[in-house]
Amino acid sequence: MTPAFVLVGPQLGENIGAAARVMGNFGLSDLRIVAPRDGWPNPKAVSMAAGSPVLEKAQLYDDLESAIGECTYLFATTARPRGMVKPVFNARDAIGQMKTLIKENQKVGILFGAEKSGLPNEAVTMANAIITLPVDRSFSSLNLSMACGVLAHEWAAGAPIDTDFITAEPMASREDLERLYVHFEEELEKGGFFYPPEKKPLMVQNLRNIFARGGLTEQEVRTLRGAIKALAKGRGKYGLRKGEAGEAKPIE
Repeated sequence: MTPAFVLVGPQLGENIGAAARVMGNFGLSDLRIVAPRDGWPNPKAVSMAAGSPVLEKAQLYDDLESAIGECTYLFATTARPRGMVKPVFNARDAIGQMKTLIKENQKVGILFGAEKSGLPNEAVTMANAIITLPVDRSFSSLNLSMACGVLAHEWAAGAPIDTDFITAEPMASREDLERLYVHFEEELEKGGFFYPPEKKPLMVQNLRNIFARGGLTEQEVRTLRGAIKALAKGRGKYGLRKGEAGEAKPIE
């Protein structure tokens, strides 16, 4: 079960479509549209939704009472203090509270107001709690679809990273790294890099720290060792030599 996103009197089809799109992005499916100003269906919403299945399943209501009929706990989003005695949450804490309520088999709804004026006081009065975002008070009006996006992201925040993004390349072993270090240091020694000699231990330490922070894979270690070998021997048809006019030219 997921919370219902209830858009109360939304004005622009584009914002309804964008809300549906971002809900789909983060695994939310329950979109309820209350008395949209420009009517329904709206072709601009379809275009902005970019194929989101959420829009296809969205439910249309004539009034707010019908849209929230089976909800047992409501959150009202607002950027303005309303002078009402209610619990007030930021987005992250509100989502945490919602997940607890949902585990208790409660139906949760989040009310979002119209683009121009936000939620009417009557709608906020119906809510059990308020969600407000840390917007700049001198410019606090947040686009409807963006407000939906913030809550949608928080709903999915903390979920495990998709395995498609996790590299399958095995990490380099300590033995692989040690061979890389020794290879690199030997070639630097031949090139006269460690000067003055008494600073060599510190220089070696600094170089090893650079590689240790990188979390190198086996392939990356092999690539680095190949690069060190090529530099040491001056190999490769793209090796450069200084020309008479001071230009770098390929070695033939």
